[in-house]
Amino acid sequence: MPSATTMVAGVAVATDHFINGRRVPSAERFENASPIDGSDLGSVAAGGKAEADMAVAAAKSAFPAWAALGPKGRLPILKRFADGILARAADIAAVETADNGSLLAGNLHRMVPRAAQNISFFAEWALGLNDHAIDHAEVVNNVRYDPAGVAALITPWNAPFMLTTWKVGPALAAGNTAVVKPPEWAPLSCSLMADIAHEAGVPPGVLNVLQGIGEEAGDALVNHPDLARISFTGSTDTAKIIGQAAARSITAMSSELGGKSPFIVCADADLDAAAQTVAGQYINAGQVCLAGTRIIVEAKIESAFLEKVRAAVGQMTVGDPRDPATRVGPLIHPDHFARVAGFVDRAKAGGAQLLWGGGRAAAGGLYFQPTMFAGVSLSDEISQKEVFGPVLTWQAFRDDAEAVAMANGTEYGLAGTLFCGDEARAMRIAEQVVAGTLWVNCFFVRDLSAPFGGSRISGIGREGGTHSFDFYCDIKNIAVRKGSFMAKGA
Repeated sequence: MPSATTMVAGVAVATDHFINGRRVPSAERFENASPIDGSDLGSVAAGGKAEADMAVAAAKSAFPAWAALGPKGRLPILKRFADGILARAADIAAVETADNGSLLAGNLHRMVPRAAQNISFFAEWALGLNDHAIDHAEVVNNVRYDPAGVAALITPWNAPFMLTTWKVGPALAAGNTAVVKPPEWAPLSCSLMADIAHEAGVPPGVLNVLQGIGEEAGDALVNHPDLARISFTGSTDTAKIIGQAAARSITAMSSELGGKSPFIVCADADLDAAAQTVAGQYINAGQVCLAGTRIIVEAKIESAFLEKVRAAVGQMTVGDPRDPATRVGPLIHPDHFARVAGFVDRAKAGGAQLLWGGGRAAAGGLYFQPTMFAGVSLSDEISQKEVFGPVLTWQAFRDDAEAVAMANGTEYGLAGTLFCGDEARAMRIAEQVVAGTLWVNCFFVRDLSAPFGGSRISGIGREGGTHSFDFYCDIKNIAVRKGSFMAKGA
């Protein structure tokens, strides 16, 4: 039976699962609509336990041969995979934009190239993993990074293609096989990824895509006893559920979760650059876990800086993400729009001062105005909970100790941004802020070799460079006593 497909932005996309190198249908399906205009993007296979079992069994069967190739054997296949992503960049970007409402230009010029880099970078990094030896007086410790087995990779809807490759790259480069569970609110670009991998020569069963609803397909996957690793990016509440499943089978889990990140601006900073960067926190309609949503400004420049930010935000055009002039697209789903609006309405009712925005944008539909609240306390819901929309708060600090206290005043610890003109002062503040990543006089600069992850309830573990392989591999030490082998020919 031919695979079910849908046409999205002129691109044919398979809507069935991809398991063991072929398309597999399900009796149950779910509807998928574009957040841009509500248009129908087709129905997608809704898997459950049977499909999860099938996908894990395929990955488990493919694991020995894939692992046996070693990093050198896997490298050319994964490089072809990366090249295939670049070759279809326009298709991937168009499908992703239609499916989740993210900016087309950003997908085409930043996110898809980064996705290709995620595959090729980790394929190359794996080549040097087993070259590490630790010399000791009595032994030589040979450290090996061995493939772990089947990895379940669960990805979010705000950047599904790029964030999936961020997991797939090191998982496959390490010699693992994988089952990807895409987000049900934006499942289509991951389906394209499966086809690209297959065309590149990734063997059947090595990379599988299990479509479906999280409570059904996702639940069946994370509770499977044959998993060696679970990697999840999404909400803290969902991570708690997945963590319970992982604990039952003692399956290693890594998670990158929510954030309520501080954005600190000191009086001696480049205020024009800082203001433009604050406005940039509204990109992707604020649906960015790393966004600095709590603006914390030194009191002596508060009024002047607010006007600079107001002017910068005024240039953030809200509208169709396929229009190059657009800077803020739609929210992902009606349910999410209602959630964001609920936070805003409760903040208004609680007495927060609305500086701008506060409701549906002129474009209608799922488009929400860039919004800023002042007059909030650190204990207010709008200061404590992740909104995941174009909603920021504004607070002032008098000294560095107060700035740090405000920055660290939530349960989260994913990221932070600091604009400051004095290097010594900047480093003093940065060292005290609890965050997995702290950007100083910049934002969203990511080096794939650097550690990335969250502190507190923002995540477990770190990814990037060898840190990714620390998770996706079983690390073994072979300790050999010096001089314990007979010389050949003796």
